[in-house]
Amino acid sequence: MKVTIVGAGNVGATCADVISYRGIASEVVLLDIREGFAEGKALDIMQCATNTGFNTKVSGVTNDYSKTAGSDVVVITSGIPRKPGMTREELIGINAGIVKTVAENVLKHSPDTIIVVVSNPMDTMTYLALKSTGLPKNRIIGMGGALDSSRFRTYLSLALDKPANDISAMVIGGHGDTTMIPLTRLASYNGIPVSQFLSEEALQKVAADTMVGGATLTGLLGTSAWYAPGASVAFLVDSILNDQKKMIACSVFVEGEYGQNDICIGVPCIIGKNGVEEILDIKLNDQEKALFAKSADAVRQMNDALKSILA
Repeated sequence: MKVTIVGAGNVGATCADVISYRGIASEVVLLDIREGFAEGKALDIMQCATNTGFNTKVSGVTNDYSKTAGSDVVVITSGIPRKPGMTREELIGINAGIVKTVAENVLKHSPDTIIVVVSNPMDTMTYLALKSTGLPKNRIIGMGGALDSSRFRTYLSLALDKPANDISAMVIGGHGDTTMIPLTRLASYNGIPVSQFLSEEALQKVAADTMVGGATLTGLLGTSAWYAPGASVAFLVDSILNDQKKMIACSVFVEGEYGQNDICIGVPCIIGKNGVEEILDIKLNDQEKALFAKSADAVRQMNDALKSILA
């Protein structure tokens, strides 16, 4: 199985590293426009093989899409990262042209690939990739919900003082500081609702911390985070390549699901060898439905801004 990662920056390189040492793919290609940058990152990862025991072939190329031919999955991380104080939405004009060009180039050499979009604003970039390529909707996936859900589980773990891997929790809605919806009502610790352990005030703090999880790290680091995003992409790619059919919150194109149409937004999906194999219908309560509708409106506004830029 072959994976191409376009953009060898912090997120792309971390994704390649995790995919390699976990043996998720047999081959990983890193591509970047900076001369020698992807080659250097790939060589650095390969030099870990004898110490970490992986056999994945990792290579890097400078803007040569022919080397990506036959990729089963292509991950797009290209674009500028957030700076402190910058919202994901502010990146729309800069990253739209990059994502569109990348998607078109990879399909010339891997027409049957599944595309995973990481670039921000992720819901809008996923929508752009879908509309500009004309691919079936199951083959374009935005990974934001996987990352947001991971952060949600982490904050719940800290509040409960229990292992994150014993916690089940999901974030739906747009991948934005004000649009994501941590589903506190449905979160559980080994099958027991977390509301039995945490007060409503504590749960609301966890939800609030989750929503600004990315901005918090940007403020601390001076740039976007990369370890958790890279690992979240690898988690999603693993479910595709190995047909694991995991339930993962992903930004996908909806046609009536959750009362929305013609946008890409985070919803619970079954992810397998065909990409998005099913969108699951979680029964939201009235408050959650209202929050989802508000989130969808915000995502739609960003799509409208995108259309005006590309017009």
